[in-house]
Amino acid sequence: MIIGGGNAGLSVAGRLRREGIDDIVVVEPREHHLYQPLFSHIAGGTARAGLAMRPQAAVTPRGIRWVQDRATDIRPDCDSVQLGSGRTLRYDQLVVCPGIQKDWNSVPGLAAAMASPAGASNFELDLAVKASRLLRDLRRGTVVFTQPAGPASCAGAAQKPMYLACDYWRTIGVLADIRVVLVLPDPTLFGIPLIDEELERTIAEYGIEVKLQSELLEVDADARSVVIGRADGSVREHLAYDVLHAVPPQSAPDWLKATPLPAPTDSRGFVEVDPETLRHTRFPNVWALGDAAATRNSKSGGALRKQTLALAKNLSAVLNGKPLAKRYTGYSVCPFTVSRGTVVFAEFDDSYQPQPTIPFWTGLARERRLTWVFDRHILPWVYWNLILKGRA
Repeated sequence: MIIGGGNAGLSVAGRLRREGIDDIVVVEPREHHLYQPLFSHIAGGTARAGLAMRPQAAVTPRGIRWVQDRATDIRPDCDSVQLGSGRTLRYDQLVVCPGIQKDWNSVPGLAAAMASPAGASNFELDLAVKASRLLRDLRRGTVVFTQPAGPASCAGAAQKPMYLACDYWRTIGVLADIRVVLVLPDPTLFGIPLIDEELERTIAEYGIEVKLQSELLEVDADARSVVIGRADGSVREHLAYDVLHAVPPQSAPDWLKATPLPAPTDSRGFVEVDPETLRHTRFPNVWALGDAAATRNSKSGGALRKQTLALAKNLSAVLNGKPLAKRYTGYSVCPFTVSRGTVVFAEFDDSYQPQPTIPFWTGLARERRLTWVFDRHILPWVYWNLILKGRA
């Protein structure tokens, strides 16, 4: 049984099916499957919303049974999952990958700001469509972009619509009339010197103000103002905005936090697993991957390709009475769309050391047109036709 029919759930289901495993069930409530990496392009005006969505039934791999329901509880002591409909399903092996929860209400006023005319985000499809319109129509004023502290799904994606918008404003000749402020919780733009160097150059070209080691603390949607600063309140600064593009703090889904699967000391509620084998450390027939797993890597869709391979190989080995055969290396990737035609492609491991797909060549980390073509045009095709079927 697989909890979650997103990228992690469907791609690992496809890989398990290719390993010869049958009787696979995916529990997923949504009718439509979303390709979230395109949300940044939608917000930045370089992709249409329709390209990021397909019917869930159409993308579920052949031979996989889809249960359209939501999990509400997991009881590993009796190998069962409680569903929102009231049904109870039992499993032999369980894979937990329901994704991550966006905690809009954890920042005072943030949810209200997103519902207001001037608030948007590339982390929800409807808000990404809204962001595209707001950023496209702006001709002067202040735009504040925020990135959350703590674990988040591809946190660096918060910066992508900003670069796309700045390139557009520069093209139409209004960039000098727009104050762009980026609020980051970290001491550098990303954390890898080679990537920081590329992004710093782009930041300087666009004239973006960067507030390092700062977080979004409060929002007043009516006054169109934010308070940013240190989480401990030692530094606070008020900013007025014309557009607020925010990414919320994130954690494991509330229902998952209440199960026995997270480590007792993990208040964020992520599933406790061996970060290399992706097997639960206390319940041997439970596995987890993706944003809901307590792995060491930076959470991203790009990490899933190698996670799904490791998990499928290991689960198959267990079912065949063999030792665990595969290790996940902590690989993750974040493509930064720094203009409307170039990308900085960051590949790294769980200690933020470069881990290029082509060994010993870090050239993809430089701003390139080639990686734009890959990120915007090739990867979506690969996702719909290969990744979700367990073929890539």
